[in-house]
Amino acid sequence: MDRLEAMSILVAAAESGSFSAASRKLHMPLPTVSRKVAELEAHLNARLLVRSTRKLTLTDAGSAYLAACKQILEQVSEAENAAAGEYSAPRGELLVTAPVVFGRLHVLPIVSEFLAAFPQITVKLVLADRNLHLLDEHIDVALRIGKLPDSSMIATQVGTVSRVVCASPQYLSRAGEPQSPADLARFSCVVFDALPSGSIWDFASNKGRPESVSIHARLAVNTAEAAIDAAIAGVGLTNVLSYQAASAVSEGKLKLVLRDFEPEPVPVSVMHTGQGRIPLKTRSFIDFTVPRLRVALAHDKSMLSANDPPRERRKAAARGRTAPKPGAASKASVA
Repeated sequence: MDRLEAMSILVAAAESGSFSAASRKLHMPLPTVSRKVAELEAHLNARLLVRSTRKLTLTDAGSAYLAACKQILEQVSEAENAAAGEYSAPRGELLVTAPVVFGRLHVLPIVSEFLAAFPQITVKLVLADRNLHLLDEHIDVALRIGKLPDSSMIATQVGTVSRVVCASPQYLSRAGEPQSPADLARFSCVVFDALPSGSIWDFASNKGRPESVSIHARLAVNTAEAAIDAAIAGVGLTNVLSYQAASAVSEGKLKLVLRDFEPEPVPVSVMHTGQGRIPLKTRSFIDFTVPRLRVALAHDKSMLSANDPPRERRKAAARGRTAPKPGAASKASVA
C-alpha cells in the first residue's frame, strides 16, 4: 500500500465530504478511492470515517490522523520543493488565479513581464469569477476582490475598487441622469446576472447607510464585459466594478452617475498560503506583482476621476436639474 497516496485520498475525502467528490477532485475511479481508504483503515486497525448516504464524518481517531496526514504531506511537499531547488532559486511552475476581467486587464500584462524577467519559471494563469480554494486546488497565488474571511492565508492589499453606475453620454442625453438610487426604476438597466446579487444594486444613502435597490433589467448578460458593451451601445445604465469601466470612462464612451451614492470601496488583495516555507518562485512573483498592481489600480482611479467634477460641483449641478418625469424617462429608455 502506498501510504502517502492513501493519506492524500483520505484528506480529499474528508475535505470534500464524500468519496464521489474526492474521486472527481483526484480524477480517480470511485471504487479505487473507497478501496484505498478501507485499506488504510485496515492497516491502522482503526475506523477513520463514518459512512452515510449523505456525507462522510470523521471519527475521533480520524480527526487526529487527518491532522497528522496534512502535516506529513506538507513536509513531503517542502522536501520535494527543496530537492528541486525551489528554495535556492526562483524556478518551477506557478499556479495563479484571478477574476476574469481583472486578470485579463491587470494580471496578464504583469505575468508577461514576469516571465521575461524569470526565464526558469512557468505560469499557469486560471481566470475564474469564483474563489478557488488555494490548498485544495494547489494554487500558489490568488488575486481576490472583496473583504477576506479570517483564515490561515496571508494577504497583501494592493488597492481598492468601487461599484459604479454608468451609461453612455448619448443615452443620458436622451433619458436624463438619475439623481438618487430610487430614480433607477424609471431607467433602462443592464444587469450582470452571473452574480447572485446581479439584480440588486447596493449604494450608500446620503446619510452614509447602506441601501439596496432592486433593479428591473431591460437586458441581463452573464459577463461584465457584455454589460459594459451594452451600456456603451446605449441600452441603458449598468453597475460594474470601477476597474472594469475605467478605460471606457476615460475615452468618453461611458459617464459615471450617482457618484455620491457609491458604496464603500472593497479591497483588492494578493493571497498565498501561510503554511511552510514560501518557495522563491512564489516570493518572486508576489514581490514583482504587488507594486505593479498598486500602480495599475491607482491609474484606474485617475482615469475615472479625470472627467468627473468634484463632489461640490456635482451637487451644484444637481440642484439645477432633476431626473426626468416617469413618462419621459420611460419613452427615452426604450428608444
